[in-house]
Amino acid sequence: MLDGIMRRVIDPPLAVAGRRLAAAGVAADAVTLAGFAAGLVGAAAVVLRLDALAALLFLVGRVADGLDGAIARAGRRTDRGGFLDIVCDFALYGAFPLAFALRDPDANALPAAVLLGSFYVNGATFLAYAAVAARRGWETETRGPKSIYFTAGLAEGTETILAFLLMLALPQHFPVIAYAFAAMTLATAVGRALAGWYRFREAPQVRASGFSPPERDEHAQP
Repeated sequence: MLDGIMRRVIDPPLAVAGRRLAAAGVAADAVTLAGFAAGLVGAAAVVLRLDALAALLFLVGRVADGLDGAIARAGRRTDRGGFLDIVCDFALYGAFPLAFALRDPDANALPAAVLLGSFYVNGATFLAYAAVAARRGWETETRGPKSIYFTAGLAEGTETILAFLLMLALPQHFPVIAYAFAAMTLATAVGRALAGWYRFREAPQVRASGFSPPERDEHAQP
């Protein structure tokens, strides 16, 4: 919901920094992995109740998440980089709710599980939509240049960052924040699922290279 606004603010300085880092020989994948490592240490700090440190490291990881794409665009973009970026994002966003559950299982385990479940459902709709959109040759830069097709929603990256920072600022209220953000995330998933149901109802046009709709995987595990 807020990503479009934020991108207009952060993209220009990120582009400048990305060009300078690329010129200095800094690899985008290295920045991705460094940011992921910082985020994981931040999640560990949550368990240890070092909330200020956790917030700092989480923000470092999110800045790195923006820089890696800027570096790649200034140098050489690769499918591997896009793949690595998405995997690290999903893993890190799962690590923080888990950290709160480990920190106080009695109070936080259930809301953390609900939040992680909402992430799972949202991630499924996000990736499924992107996969079908890619097979149809669709492209969008609504949320800036991306490796895969991004769809807008109520809960996006900016909202996730704000929710996690609020959890770190008010850890005693983690259950309420987690339930509220889980509701936002599920609303996003439902909206995307309905959009996919509507937009994918017609068979795609066959291109010169040929096209066959993806088969359903009857053995896929949730």
